[in-house]
Amino acid sequence: MLNVEDWAEIRRLHRAEGVPIKEIARRLGVARNTVRAALRSEAPPKYQRAPRGSVADAYEPQVRALLVQWPRMPGPVIAQKIGWPYSEGPLKKLLARIRPEYVGIDPVDRVSYEPGQIAQCDLWFPETPIPVAAGQARILPVLVIVLGFSRFLSATMIPSRQAGDILAGMWQLIFELGRVPATLVWDRESAIGGTGRVSVPAAAFAGTLATRIRLAPPRDPEFKGIVERTNGYFETSFLPGRTFASPADFNDQLGNWLPRANARTVRALQARPADLLDTDRQAMIELPPIGPVVGLAHRIRLARDYYVRVDTCDYSVDPRVIGRFVDITASPARVQVFCDGQSVADHERSWAKHSVVTDPAHVATAQQMRCALGKQRHAEQQAAQSGARRHGDGHPVALRTLPDYDALFGVDFTPSTPTAATAAEANTP
Repeated sequence: MLNVEDWAEIRRLHRAEGVPIKEIARRLGVARNTVRAALRSEAPPKYQRAPRGSVADAYEPQVRALLVQWPRMPGPVIAQKIGWPYSEGPLKKLLARIRPEYVGIDPVDRVSYEPGQIAQCDLWFPETPIPVAAGQARILPVLVIVLGFSRFLSATMIPSRQAGDILAGMWQLIFELGRVPATLVWDRESAIGGTGRVSVPAAAFAGTLATRIRLAPPRDPEFKGIVERTNGYFETSFLPGRTFASPADFNDQLGNWLPRANARTVRALQARPADLLDTDRQAMIELPPIGPVVGLAHRIRLARDYYVRVDTCDYSVDPRVIGRFVDITASPARVQVFCDGQSVADHERSWAKHSVVTDPAHVATAQQMRCALGKQRHAEQQAAQSGARRHGDGHPVALRTLPDYDALFGVDFTPSTPTAATAAEANTP
């Protein structure tokens, strides 16, 4: 087959220099008919391989019959139904080609964002495990928020994907931004809108900030494509070549890197996010005078085992409030416990799994309480053995005879059983 270079040379020699066809064929070592064909062609030659078909072609009628009734049937189920004997690659290609005929095509328009209107939110899970305790490392979520107009990035690692921790991270990033976007776009994250409706904690958070949370349609990552692409940008531009000693170290490195990321030129905007941030912020809502309720919170009655559980970790509490209700609040940094408004525990939060955090003062108090209780029980046992009762402070309790109580209450006790003398008198005729 004639290559593109020879095709171009043939046309140049004949049209520009007027070289005859026979001479062109001699110079290039090709047939004269090849030269004539090149001169007649208006497009360069292109190699096209003849279609060979696919092993999936024989199964196409069966696949189409299934898609008529169940257009969204998963590929593995289809493979099982038709007895597919090969690897999944050819069947996937067949489904990608013919499935749109049955489910339809949902085109997506290009969207332009106005200043202050939208921020897209998502959780990014870095592949690098983060050390959280001696011998324990975890893959922790990173909350990412991207402003739609300026593409300004902000992110922070959080201890879990529970609602309280996610909302605490959102409040931290929004507070650092200094203003509130009009709409926060989320996918169907279980703590935010896993049921298709905004969860109660998330709705309360949005109401306090005078914003709204908009949920993306199910299985539609393009709906919040800006933040999805940002997650990929973190994977390729921030993560490679880095090691982390702790979650705090991760957040420090991320915080030092984000200004550089926000100073880059975004191709879609032909501008830098840092330069557009002021315009974006001016159109946003002011921060509320009182911050929203965030973090984990619950209320329990403190058991004899004077520990409370927060996200699989146990934290000690002052044992003097055993048996009373305590209120537990946990932020990403601290775990605090209150009883009747008084602080009875304050710990640094552990991001490890199934760890136990103990305050030595609580252990010492529990030991003192056990010693005091042991002394009291010992004194009671000695008093019981000696026949004397004692108060809790140790002094003896006076024990009185029953006639003393009869005299005290003015009772004249007369035996109801007759004596021998009176019985004899009664029997005398």
